[in-house]
Amino acid sequence: MNMINAAVIGCGAIHSCHVAAIEQEPASTLRAIAEIDVEKGRALAKRYDCDFYADYHEMLRDPQIDVVHICLPHHLHQAAILAALAAGKHVFTEKPVALNSGEVAAIRQALTETGARLGVCYQNRLNPSSREIKALLESGQLGKMLSIKAVLTWSRGGAYYTESPWRGRFETEGGSLLINQAIHTLDLMQWFGGGVLAVKGVVESSFLSELTENEDTAMASFKLGNGARGLFYATNCHSTDSPLLLEIHCEKGLLQLHHNTLWLIDRDNKTPLISDENPSGNAKSYWGDSHRQAVFNFYQSVRDSGNTLNTQNKNYTDIHDAETSLNIVGAIYRSSQLRKWIMLTEK
Repeated sequence: MNMINAAVIGCGAIHSCHVAAIEQEPASTLRAIAEIDVEKGRALAKRYDCDFYADYHEMLRDPQIDVVHICLPHHLHQAAILAALAAGKHVFTEKPVALNSGEVAAIRQALTETGARLGVCYQNRLNPSSREIKALLESGQLGKMLSIKAVLTWSRGGAYYTESPWRGRFETEGGSLLINQAIHTLDLMQWFGGGVLAVKGVVESSFLSELTENEDTAMASFKLGNGARGLFYATNCHSTDSPLLLEIHCEKGLLQLHHNTLWLIDRDNKTPLISDENPSGNAKSYWGDSHRQAVFNFYQSVRDSGNTLNTQNKNYTDIHDAETSLNIVGAIYRSSQLRKWIMLTEK
């Protein structure tokens, strides 16, 4: 397979990042979109010069479609993923892959039965700073990691919830701050730290309590797989979207991601290493500018899936990686309820 025919299910805010990536990928084309808002969907299909479907099940009957992008509200992810896999399609989905471990198990079983591939959009792993951090930690030149701290302060409110009523409800969003905004940060922390062994955390609703039935603020401590400790704080109650503040303290230096620039601090020296600044000037740069690379990587894996020499290529975030982050979110919720450490092996 060289040329990939792609389709997008759901045309909410995030879908444009997927469409842009499809359009920029040299050997792919957007064949169709599916959107329940018929007027909106037809207008977008005209703009993208592709087919339109009000019912994605009808779209999945098109034998020419190779990959389906899922950009739906959280509670609709599992059903759409299972339908696409059953139709013989590969799937690239927004996070979270599902709402809970039971839904993940059904998806994993479908992947085993169909042999298809599923990628989950944790694009922040592909940010320049993330790749640099990962390489430095794996090289060992900074010695053992001692701790990692992450602070995420964003702003959500008003129309964000009222115009998309699936947000802010546990039944449809699966939570709020943790599963929607902060899950990317949690994923980076566990990825850098060799996984999370145990969690103790607290979730709270404060300034957004009238808009969401779920948390708008959370803090947690982690026992990481590499022996380090993790410290995490996040909120949607800030008045603006601040860039992620990340610090990793190692035996031989400190890595600090501050205002989208990664610094290496060693005694009296502070050296800039790399920047995550979005050259396009996209106002949504806090999403990360790596959606395109995430799509490219997944598409290359799909192409390699038919080559017996490349069956092990997996340069993308798969169902197992996605479930790890989802389990951390669930563990923080349980810890907040029980006021105790939660081992990640607990169900």
